[in-house]
Amino acid sequence: MFGDVSLLPYVVVALIVAATVHEYAHAYVADRLGDPTPRAQGRLTLNPLAHLDPVGALLILIFRFGWAKPVPINPANFTNWRRDTMLVAAAGPLANITLLFIVGIPYKLGLLDIGAAAAAMPIDRLLQVMLQINAMLAVFNLIPIPPLDGSKILMGLLPPAQAVTYARLQPYGTWILLLLVFTSAASIVLVGPMQWLIEQATGGGLM
Repeated sequence: MFGDVSLLPYVVVALIVAATVHEYAHAYVADRLGDPTPRAQGRLTLNPLAHLDPVGALLILIFRFGWAKPVPINPANFTNWRRDTMLVAAAGPLANITLLFIVGIPYKLGLLDIGAAAAAMPIDRLLQVMLQINAMLAVFNLIPIPPLDGSKILMGLLPPAQAVTYARLQPYGTWILLLLVFTSAASIVLVGPMQWLIEQATGGGLM
């Protein structure tokens, strides 16, 4: 997908939509759970300019690895900071999965066909890229390595003592992720779950 230059406009649109929905979901859930920080920082919006990081977006296009602006939160504002931090973290990937299933509706109903021939139409190309981008963001962010959402979810599930031990991984998380990405190990981890999600959403596979 990323290597096909003809798909670049569709990838850009899909990334903007998927990243915006992902970050907005973090902000919305944090706000609902009592933390006014995202609202005060202007992140409780679906305006992409509030969420996109130019450098992170460029790196996604070039290296398949990048980031949007993290939504700032203050766990001290939560009633149960461990549980609520976990819920805020889970909101991003769940938003991408929800969007994935919404985009998959025309395929599930048989209104559109999955496959290269079907993707000749611009709307089909966009929707199929949307499926892949949202599946990728959901699965990648669920990897339990800091600073990804999966690490915060895991910390919320672990007993406090084990969570403290796990937190010691945080200074090394970014380096571990870079190693995974640039050795293609991340692709190996991502492909299976991505394919499964797309199949559930559409009734077929793209990959």
